[in-house]
Amino acid sequence: MPPDGPCGTACRDDFDSRRTRIDGFVARHFEWPGTLRLHAAALGWDILRAPVNVALSPVLVLTRITAWGCRRAGWRGAATWLAGRRVLLRTSVGRRVERLVATEILDLPLDPRGAARDRDALARAVLTAPQFREMIRSRASAAEAEALAQRIAGTLGEHAGTRSAVAEMTTALCVLAFGAVAFQALTPGMISMAPGVADAMARTNAIATFPLGQTLGGMWYGTFAVDASPWLVGATVAGLVMIGSVVAAFAGILADPVQGRLGIHRRRLQRLLDAVEEELAGQGDRPFVAREHVYARVLDLWDAAASAVRILRN
Repeated sequence: MPPDGPCGTACRDDFDSRRTRIDGFVARHFEWPGTLRLHAAALGWDILRAPVNVALSPVLVLTRITAWGCRRAGWRGAATWLAGRRVLLRTSVGRRVERLVATEILDLPLDPRGAARDRDALARAVLTAPQFREMIRSRASAAEAEALAQRIAGTLGEHAGTRSAVAEMTTALCVLAFGAVAFQALTPGMISMAPGVADAMARTNAIATFPLGQTLGGMWYGTFAVDASPWLVGATVAGLVMIGSVVAAFAGILADPVQGRLGIHRRRLQRLLDAVEEELAGQGDRPFVAREHVYARVLDLWDAAASAVRILRN
């Protein structure tokens, strides 16, 4: 808990009262049917944003690791600048979560329509929030107060961005389960599953076009394997990535209730409030970090290793 200062006893009591809202917030928005209403926003551009965020996620992890290193080295300016970079595209579902946290837990005077169009609306809402007025006025200058508001807005955005990483992991687990059932193999990602799907497609096509009929074709290719061409494997990867983007856009429908039951949403929101409180106290040395992006990268490494092992075996 931060010490007395700009954020003293009254501030701590205020944030303690906000922590009591977390369980109700999780039940309303991350359990069924709340998560279904939440993901109605995913219908549209989120399906295209999902694969782009998957590609950008390693860049985000590298940026956050570099920011941590700069902070440890005492380069606070560089660390703050790197930590404030929004690498991922803002999804509609993420914006809705960001807005709900801001209005229902932090009580920020945020206009939903304005927030959807204006990236700075959240920072302005922090500056105009009556409950934060005294802490913000204690800053040495208007520029420092504006920087504080931007950091808090960035913290809310970082929290919402965890949904992208969780969607990746949920998709990977679904692919893993499908690969285990369909191919009796470990397929933690679309890349490792693509060769199996391509081989199955090539075998089905070979049997269908066998000169002596499909029955004898099934017997023949049951003995002699048929390998998919590199072009078919490449096309299969592209197709599976497209399917995966749709799954990732709506993966939270499955992931949210599970995280709610395991207490993950609750702990994540508590870390968010801790980070905001420390920022207001002027002790923001431990910013909110989305650990889920690192976990998702572990699955990527597993996927790459599984693909490499398959290539070497062949």
